[in-house]
Amino acid sequence: MPAAPSSAAFSRPLAAGLLLALAVIAAHLTGFRGVFVFDDLHAIVDNPTIRDLGRLDRILLAPAEGGTIGGRPVVNLTFALNHAAGGLDPRGYHAVNVLIHVAAALVLFGLVRRTLLRLPRFAADALPLALAVAALWALHPLQTAAVTYVVQRAESLMGLFYLLTLYCFVRGTESRRKAWFLGSFIACLLGMGTKEVMASAPLLVLLYDRTFVAGSWREAWRQHGRFHGALMSTWLLLALLILNTEGRGGSAGFGTAVGWWEYALTQCVAITHYLRLALWPHPLVFDYGTPLCRSLAVAAPQAGLLLLLLGATGWALARKPALGFLGAWFFLILAPSSSVVPVATQTMAEHRLYLPLAAGIALLALALHTLGGRRGVIALLVLAAAAGGLTARRNLVYHSELALWTDTVAHRPENSRAHSNLGIALVEAGRLPEAVTRFEAALALDPDSAPTHLNLAHTLVALGRREEALTHYAAVLQLAPGDAGDAPERLAAVAYDLGNQAASRGDFDGAMTRYRQALAAVPGHVAARNNLANALLVSGRVEEAIAEYREILRAKPDSIQVRENLARALEMQTAPRR
Repeated sequence: MPAAPSSAAFSRPLAAGLLLALAVIAAHLTGFRGVFVFDDLHAIVDNPTIRDLGRLDRILLAPAEGGTIGGRPVVNLTFALNHAAGGLDPRGYHAVNVLIHVAAALVLFGLVRRTLLRLPRFAADALPLALAVAALWALHPLQTAAVTYVVQRAESLMGLFYLLTLYCFVRGTESRRKAWFLGSFIACLLGMGTKEVMASAPLLVLLYDRTFVAGSWREAWRQHGRFHGALMSTWLLLALLILNTEGRGGSAGFGTAVGWWEYALTQCVAITHYLRLALWPHPLVFDYGTPLCRSLAVAAPQAGLLLLLLGATGWALARKPALGFLGAWFFLILAPSSSVVPVATQTMAEHRLYLPLAAGIALLALALHTLGGRRGVIALLVLAAAAGGLTARRNLVYHSELALWTDTVAHRPENSRAHSNLGIALVEAGRLPEAVTRFEAALALDPDSAPTHLNLAHTLVALGRREEALTHYAAVLQLAPGDAGDAPERLAAVAYDLGNQAASRGDFDGAMTRYRQALAAVPGHVAARNNLANALLVSGRVEEAIAEYREILRAKPDSIQVRENLARALEMQTAPRR
């Protein structure tokens, strides 16, 4: 963790940058033992498009379905490169994520330093202030959601491109070299191919120009109008990617099951929660599930606070442009995912604060410096050191799915998805009775979850509780007949075995119920139909038995045993009654 740097380090940006990089790597060393979890399994382990680096068409044009992260070709390409280099060893993926985060921290350091040099009040301490801001931002435990959780490379990589877009623009305005402006454009284009949040980057660059470079909107457009137009043209790529994936495979946009108003209310609660975590990062939650706030009365206090902050940002943009820029940074970057456009699969997520967090930390740094000068910077670096320790500790929960989901359930007991995933982790650990408890807790919160019914049914079968399992297999077929997977075959197999057990006890009525249950799941289950016919025959229901035997023979006309059973049934039908 970083200690207060010497005056020599303050005077040399390269030394300060090296110190920053080493601190970030040290804090995230504990994350290298992390495993693939949750969406990592779809985006990496089960993603067929990253298996062949020679098929760039599959990598870059992958649809947002079937385990891919389509619509985000740059991220998918990095996963393909990881796979080519080290297969499915998580350590390689974690290493790349940490390096991306280090790079983002260094670019933020450079951006803040060069911006402060433009402000006479802070120019003398631009380097230590920038180091403190970048260190606290990079070492904050909130960032583990975008760094240690591998699939959220989408967030951190987008953040890197976002920062590079701004940084290269700043360098271009300083040096007047076209190469820097070209670099800014390329970074923006790559960011659009990384994550949709990049949409606000051209607007924030224009605002930066107006605030720190040109001094007015008119002058910014006069001096750099072509460049700003070029950045805005990258929206075309983003639009094409969104259209191609039809709103992230139907999981995002106004066509989802989540209404825009409910989502907006939820974001009022979510954003104020993020602000609290920025100040006091506990408890951190891996997965919040899909909570929705449906009442304005419930969200009114949070909505009032956000409206106040938005109003203050608007006022500052007019009267205190530098402070207004920080407010705009926060709200513009959050807007694509945390406003009115629903993201149905994740209504709250800590990784969304990855870049917006920088604005709050910069504001804190300026306030502390104003109050205490260099001592305020030292205080920030002490906070960064403490934050680094918390980050190293937080990374430990990613070492196993069991640890991660146990932690999530502890802090978010109302999240049915967390209970269900903890149940899966418990099954893999061989702790089946505990898994049943978790699945039942998940169903108590979300009784219509077909996957949870299916997992519970499998677990009950493994425990020998087959009668209970049938209920949950049947629920799967009712809730999701088109996505039931092997549930029909599983149900049929269990029902068939239970039918045989009932028949061996002489309970032919019970046996027939089970055989019919098996046939309802798998109509072509010949053994179940044959045993049903036999049970009917033994029970004296000869005509029904004959109908079942004939049904079997339509599918298997060469079955000698069934023909013999049918012949015996026909004899019983024609035999004179006594």
